[in-house]
Amino acid sequence: EANDIIWDRKLNALPIVSQDGRLVSFVFRKDYDSHKGNPLELLDGQKRYVVGAGINTRDYAERVPALVDAGVDVLVIDSSEGYSEWQARTLKWIRERYGDTVKVGAGNVVDGEGFRFLADAGADFVKIGIGGGSICITRETKGIGRGQATAVIDVAAERDRYFEETGVYVPICADGGIVQDYHITLALAMGADFCMLGRYFSRFDESPTSKILIGGSYMKEYWGEGSARARNWQRYDMGGAAKLSFEEGVDSYVPYAGALADGMATTLAKIRSTMCNCGALTIPELRDKAKLTLVSSVSIVEGGAHDVLLKDSAGAVGRN
Repeated sequence: EANDIIWDRKLNALPIVSQDGRLVSFVFRKDYDSHKGNPLELLDGQKRYVVGAGINTRDYAERVPALVDAGVDVLVIDSSEGYSEWQARTLKWIRERYGDTVKVGAGNVVDGEGFRFLADAGADFVKIGIGGGSICITRETKGIGRGQATAVIDVAAERDRYFEETGVYVPICADGGIVQDYHITLALAMGADFCMLGRYFSRFDESPTSKILIGGSYMKEYWGEGSARARNWQRYDMGGAAKLSFEEGVDSYVPYAGALADGMATTLAKIRSTMCNCGALTIPELRDKAKLTLVSSVSIVEGGAHDVLLKDSAGAVGRN
């Protein structure tokens, strides 16, 4: 109704007051235009952005109530290893106090056994991936983890079995291994319901890091959890000897990619185009119709430009 008044009377803003003359809210034409211009934005029932927050298995009793009071929509237990009693206890504590009013994700896991453990514990979704992130060195330092494609395929099969047995569908998130846009499509084809995109988002203007000129190219800072930089934060300050004694992540740079709106539009166009090639109009249909095959290193080289001199790198060759 407020939007109709703004539109009909050509107003830029409309204050709304209660019967006793108190200001209740302010409605702006700019917000109206923004919602119309971005029909795919993820909003709740009050037209607010859906917001998620990461928690751990140590101080969740203090963090969760504060986050819920602040209006959080989704909680995620953030850990490199989710198949643990600690996560089960955290999920149980949240369920006992908030029931199903708060959505909680858990993880990370890399096999069906870990998925079923967290699903039985009450997770609303489960994250997959250990050591596959571009800034994660967990496999290198601890020997823990699994190839991301294998992990996604294995967990997706268990998710489907779990659904057949219980009637409960627990979505899975592929976390790690996303470098090229088509990796997102591969993850979806392998069974993932959605993807975690760390490196992807870190490259854009909207990421909260500095844009730095390095070697003639603009870069953005990007660092992993468990890195020397991250463990200086409060979340790793456990006092005394209870501290991280080695790194599981690196501090790095990624190529700057401009505005998120432009990059995301291109990514979505590529995903839709690949789905079209597979004859799929929906993600579930993509899982059924996509044909996955192992490829050799030679095939990967063959898949890109080869045996030609690219014009961008040719410079002034052949010109007077």
